[in-house]
Amino acid sequence: MDVARHVLRSEGGLRGLFKGLVPTLAREVPGNAAMFGVYEALKKTLAGGPDTSKLGRGSLIVAGGLAGASFWAFVYPTDVVKSVIQVDDYRNPKFSGSINAFKKIFATEGVKGLYKGFGPAMARSVPANAACFLAYEVTRSSLE
Repeated sequence: MDVARHVLRSEGGLRGLFKGLVPTLAREVPGNAAMFGVYEALKKTLAGGPDTSKLGRGSLIVAGGLAGASFWAFVYPTDVVKSVIQVDDYRNPKFSGSINAFKKIFATEGVKGLYKGFGPAMARSVPANAACFLAYEVTRSSLE
């Protein structure tokens, strides 16, 4: 609640709570579509067909890790735009919106600017998603 009060006071009221919503949605929707699509496709490939029920934990870890990597590989520039929008100064903004932020980053830093922090994001994403998908599959199979 303290953070919400601070944002409401210092970031322009309710609007501050939703700062970066558009690029967040532009990241989450296609990113999750890619991630879950890659996960299911990899499971079927590793299983040699549509029945993935007999896949071992190692295969599930590989599929989950690569699926997580696909999320970030597909939408990372959108995440960079989201981040600069969210930390932009409310009173003296550098960016007028997501497209403007993208254009300015690209103009000043090139493609490299749209991939700042990509390595650490991938290094975190692969094991985190491997563990998440494995936990999901193990839990699901134990409930059947």
